[in-house]
Amino acid sequence: MTKAVFNILLLSVVSCVLTLEVVTKEKMEANGVVPDVIDVAPTKSIEVTYPNNLKVSLGNELTPTQVKDQPAVKWEAEEGALYTLLMTDPDAPSRKNPEFGEVRHWLVVNIPGNDISKGQVVFDYIGSGPPKDTDSIQSGKVETTVSVPNNSREGRVKTKARDLIKEYNLGNPIAGNFYQAQYDDYVPVLHAQLGGAPPKAN
Repeated sequence: MTKAVFNILLLSVVSCVLTLEVVTKEKMEANGVVPDVIDVAPTKSIEVTYPNNLKVSLGNELTPTQVKDQPAVKWEAEEGALYTLLMTDPDAPSRKNPEFGEVRHWLVVNIPGNDISKGQVVFDYIGSGPPKDTDSIQSGKVETTVSVPNNSREGRVKTKARDLIKEYNLGNPIAGNFYQAQYDDYVPVLHAQLGGAPPKAN
């Protein structure tokens, strides 16, 4: 049975205490988000909605065609807080062979409240692009001059969410969500946009 590659959205802010949502924690642990990507499960879920009202729901499967456009993202925001939004794929090109993981699909820092349009985009959004036959799967302002467009792989491949969290002293993610994706006909279009063929799943 062919399974999917994970894409995870994480949100961090320091000094925010929230109640634990057991379902989020259990799903992230059951699917290896904890401990493979982060050490502690977020305490809340991020609402992620793609065009045509397609929602990310803690591990549901969405196709690369369905997630090719930047989603609307909402979370419970604390007044005056700055947030960091990260979308990462830990299993590139596949769970069995994650030699390129993690891949940064999207990174926005210094988001006031939950208004992403007012944050600083470090990595423009790119959707999922798993190869054929894949198996399954802030304390203050972030200072950066990096800005990677959605037609570049530069700085996206072989990254780690843990390293980003540590580098900018973000603390544990306070909210998260994830979906799984399998290859579809949009994948070659995405990889052409990024300047090359998709890696083999092996």
